[in-house]
Amino acid sequence: MFGLDKKDASLLLIVAVLVAFAPFLLNPFPEGSAMAQFNAGYPDLMQRFVIFGIFAIGFNILFGLTGYLSFGHAAFLGVGSYTAVWTFKLLSMNPIPAIIFATVMGGLFAAIIGFISLRRTGIYFSILTLAFAQMSYNLAYSVLTPITNGETGLQLTQSDPRALDVMFGRDYGAVLPSSDLFGIDMTGYPGFYFCGVMLIVCFFIAMRIFRSPFGMMLRAIKSNQNRMNYTGFNTRPYTLAAFVISGMYAGLAGGLMAVTDPLAGAERMQWTASGEVVLMTILGGAGTLLGPVIGAGAIKYFENIFSAFNEGILMGIYDFLPETLQHLMVTVTGLFVGEGWHLTLGALFMLIVIFLPGGLMEGFNRIRNLVVNRMGGGNGGASSPAPAE
Repeated sequence: MFGLDKKDASLLLIVAVLVAFAPFLLNPFPEGSAMAQFNAGYPDLMQRFVIFGIFAIGFNILFGLTGYLSFGHAAFLGVGSYTAVWTFKLLSMNPIPAIIFATVMGGLFAAIIGFISLRRTGIYFSILTLAFAQMSYNLAYSVLTPITNGETGLQLTQSDPRALDVMFGRDYGAVLPSSDLFGIDMTGYPGFYFCGVMLIVCFFIAMRIFRSPFGMMLRAIKSNQNRMNYTGFNTRPYTLAAFVISGMYAGLAGGLMAVTDPLAGAERMQWTASGEVVLMTILGGAGTLLGPVIGAGAIKYFENIFSAFNEGILMGIYDFLPETLQHLMVTVTGLFVGEGWHLTLGALFMLIVIFLPGGLMEGFNRIRNLVVNRMGGGNGGASSPAPAE
């Protein structure tokens, strides 16, 4: 299928199945039950799953393959969002032009920043990307307010020209428009499936990059860039290409954010957003194909589910305990959920780094190898299967 071997075709099929059946897989508990709090099959959250999955896949092409750790990828996410909203305002509410321009602008912005930042390696490269991201945030927040609308954020208005829509006789009347794909509203489940298709396409492209000679060169750079430079091989065009591709993924993710919710704000360019995609990639498994997608889903799940546990919900969970012990348990648990959910994420991340340095994918591989060895029984000397991507 598409020139893929059985292993890669299986990975692509897994991603497609997860996207297709996500509304059912993420709602395993019946409504009204005590466990319904852990359901995550509502459209807005699923949209964030796939959008940040795309963001993490792109970041993994840079960090996972070359070892270059960027702390400024949120800048490309924000550029993509602003570009998409301006496309909606000036041209059309159709998401296709918006995501095309968002992807291109993300790549162009990445080319500029990468051309300067890639003159350095290691921590100096990371600091340079962080500095560029913070400059971009401050520019969007205060200096470039005619373009970004400052702290209020860039939003749609009824007076926007939308030239292509006018050309084809599309009239939204007095209602503030939302993005739609040839009449299909891009909110709710249609918006999720549109983003899901983009995720499958991006995963396929990333898979081809991983298996290509270009991907092998990036792995060689990560392994020993100095040795390659000493042999006279110029590694910079390869690292710049990886940086630009990664920026295009981030721009696409930012554009999809605007497609599902047509607004753009400077907060999407903050350093915390850049740090989040780093956590997603490392938590899932840097350098693997499925890892960043799993890491993005895990972090967004914790963010949206465990942050929803307020004092009332916790009191209901511990209502079988004596009153004094109930309040004690609510106080202790409240440190890890609600506003303190970051503490849970920090503890989880620390445990993963200590016990599973290869991320969640390493844990899955260990379980798989254990099952295979148990089922293999007497194959004592047989070699274990290669790690899954």
